[in-house]
Amino acid sequence: MITVRVPLGDRSYDVLVGNGARSELAALLPSTARRVALVTQEGIPLEVEPGLPCERFVIGDGEQHKSLATIEALCRGFARMGLTRNDVIVGVGGGMVTDVAGFAAASWHRGIPVVHVSTTLVGMVDAAVGGKTGVNIVEGKNLVGAYWQPSGVICDLDALATLPPREVRCGRGEMAKYHFLTGDDLLAMGEAERVARCVQIKADVVAGDEREGGRRALLNYGHTLAHALEIETNHALAHGEAVGIGLVYAAHLAHHLGRISAERVQQHYEVVGGAYELDTALPDGLSPARLVALMARDKKVLGDQLTFVLDGTQGVEVVAGVTAEAALAALASMR
Repeated sequence: MITVRVPLGDRSYDVLVGNGARSELAALLPSTARRVALVTQEGIPLEVEPGLPCERFVIGDGEQHKSLATIEALCRGFARMGLTRNDVIVGVGGGMVTDVAGFAAASWHRGIPVVHVSTTLVGMVDAAVGGKTGVNIVEGKNLVGAYWQPSGVICDLDALATLPPREVRCGRGEMAKYHFLTGDDLLAMGEAERVARCVQIKADVVAGDEREGGRRALLNYGHTLAHALEIETNHALAHGEAVGIGLVYAAHLAHHLGRISAERVQQHYEVVGGAYELDTALPDGLSPARLVALMARDKKVLGDQLTFVLDGTQGVEVVAGVTAEAALAALASMR
């Protein structure tokens, strides 16, 4: 078992990584908790035993259920259950489950404890750690949510053996992001070390910028286009797949703006498409203008022009003031 500490003062918590880590769930629950509201989906491959009286809430599968309607349904269930501030919500599932469970925890009684048991690679290396929660609306992905840190996170590697190849590739999209943020050769590590290293990278960033006022925005590398692609394909592209394409797009945009060389763009293709075995081309039939309009709704945008996380000679950084014309030109260079 590998333990990674997310250092946030009196709100610090542990992330447990390893095979069978779910057996430690009871130890992560707050000592005040008397009941557990367990939020999950059908077909989740891990059974957990919280060691307290538990009521199970099953949410729908698919991004259309990552919605305010789902949050309302959960909260009404919590009301019927009589869930109090001294109890705890446990989210068992992938990134969608932990996002929804976390937002419900942040909202119910204006905030009660939550513990995440992540069952996908994307969730383990990204979604379950760091306290970002949220749901989608028609206008964009994760536009409604809250920062709400969990009391603990479990990454039980037993779940990864049950994942279909596509889910593994999705996790590799987030790993490829960390490759460009740090230069680490994650693929050379063992599975537990690789997951723990991704968690440590994110924990270090979150500790210094919990609410994305600065450095934490770097964790969105590749995500600006990725979120637009997810919406425009009606989520036919999964998150990690979209991030892979978004990383390559960000390289093209950085090159168009004179920030990196053509050789550095090629390195993005070699890492994303070669080492991490992800698609690097835009799906056919998408409107570039529509993608730019969706990117303009990104949460990093603070004015009339677009904001991206881009590579450069000093490393990856947030770049504001990108014009729609530049964004369109970078899309055209990918075709």
